[in-house]
Amino acid sequence: MSVIKYKLDEAIMEDAFFEDTALIGIVSGLPAYRLCWMLNNYFDIAFACQPDMTLELSVKGNNNYLPVYQYQFPNSYDRYLLYKLKVDNMSLLPETGRMDYMWLVQTATYEEDVVEIVNNLKKIPDITLSQILERSQLKNVKNLLV
Repeated sequence: MSVIKYKLDEAIMEDAFFEDTALIGIVSGLPAYRLCWMLNNYFDIAFACQPDMTLELSVKGNNNYLPVYQYQFPNSYDRYLLYKLKVDNMSLLPETGRMDYMWLVQTATYEEDVVEIVNNLKKIPDITLSQILERSQLKNVKNLLV
């Protein structure tokens, strides 16, 4: 009897997850819960922490957990995900430099939505920087898969 082994094709999974999405990098000294509260009020949305999406960051035997917040649009597949990228001087995406958060925009009109969101984020005093990031420039983008 022969054993058949299957290998998960991460590239296909990554492409499917990031289809119709855009990424926004955010620099802010606010704790995640406070940033979410501010974004919820400013954009009239409802980011909520999703414990089942929490990401684990293991470096040299230290396990740290990074929360992921989600806003699911009512009666739609559109959603926003907000990732906390850093904990204890370790980063989920080291190539993003000083970025503290990543906002994934997954909507039917993501190209227009991301520009509007970035322009509005620039008006919030507690956000130092917000910019659109290209997925192709991120080496560890698979770390965002939830």
